[in-house]
Amino acid sequence: MSFLTIGHRGVMGVEPENTLRSFVRAEQAGMDAIELDLHLSKDGALVVMHDAEVDRTTDGTGPIADKTLAELRELDAGQGERIPVFDEVLDAVRAPLQAEIKDVAAARALAAVMHRRDLVGRVEVSSFHDEAVAEIARLVPGVRTVLIASRWGPDIVERARAVSAGGLALDVRRLTLEDAERARAARLRVIGWVVNTPQHLRLVRALELDGATTDYPEIRRTGRFLA
Repeated sequence: MSFLTIGHRGVMGVEPENTLRSFVRAEQAGMDAIELDLHLSKDGALVVMHDAEVDRTTDGTGPIADKTLAELRELDAGQGERIPVFDEVLDAVRAPLQAEIKDVAAARALAAVMHRRDLVGRVEVSSFHDEAVAEIARLVPGVRTVLIASRWGPDIVERARAVSAGGLALDVRRLTLEDAERARAARLRVIGWVVNTPQHLRLVRALELDGATTDYPEIRRTGRFLA
């Protein structure tokens, strides 16, 4: 498989993160896949936002879980963008997606959409939470899954295998050759995140990783010359 460049929340280094504007820009930049984050609103809508609260990325305050979709729609998510729901992203871009879920409840809501829209071939699901990865794998046979970690121990490969994950997404600042080799021996794909500098890009290429998640579209262009 060729090296993949994944747009982080679209291309959040140049556009408001997790907005349709950011996802369209990522697709126009030629990203191989687009990463996004999912939460449930108070009324059960699968909304696209990274944080559990709206404070950092919108002009509102408070937890997503305490707001209805209509209330979330009133917020400015940057440059006049509104918080999208997952279905809108599916319609706005055609690129493969990597959807990060935060808990088992989001896994169940996402599973319903994946069945309804036949998304097994298009959407890969990732999470920091082992139980969320296990739940989506149980609910959606054949789904591709990724276990994410910012800090991990020597059991990270065993954890991934225990929840039927096909890959790992690991913080490039802590990633070692030993980690990469252990994952490869277990036939797990490895993505490095977040790769925003030529130095980090050289590292993930030297470690022969399967791809990199980045905030910036130019990392994809640079990567062509570092193969």
